[in-house]
Amino acid sequence: MQIGRFLIIAGLALVALGVLFVVLNKLNIPLGHLPGDLTWRGRNTTVYFPVVTCILLSLLATVLLWLFGRH
Repeated sequence: MQIGRFLIIAGLALVALGVLFVVLNKLNIPLGHLPGDLTWRGRNTTVYFPVVTCILLSLLATVLLWLFGRH
């Protein structure tokens, strides 16, 4: 029962994250394509390395967890 509940919560979190990316893209906030994010373009492939985006999201998550984790 625990694994099922975990999978449902993880799926809902992924859906929420996907909706967030779509909304941010419509608001012209290019999350994943910020200055400092690396892009490698080959002949048939393009690979993105969202370094700055990961740092920004990590800082945001740290601040939110710090604020909501205080008692």
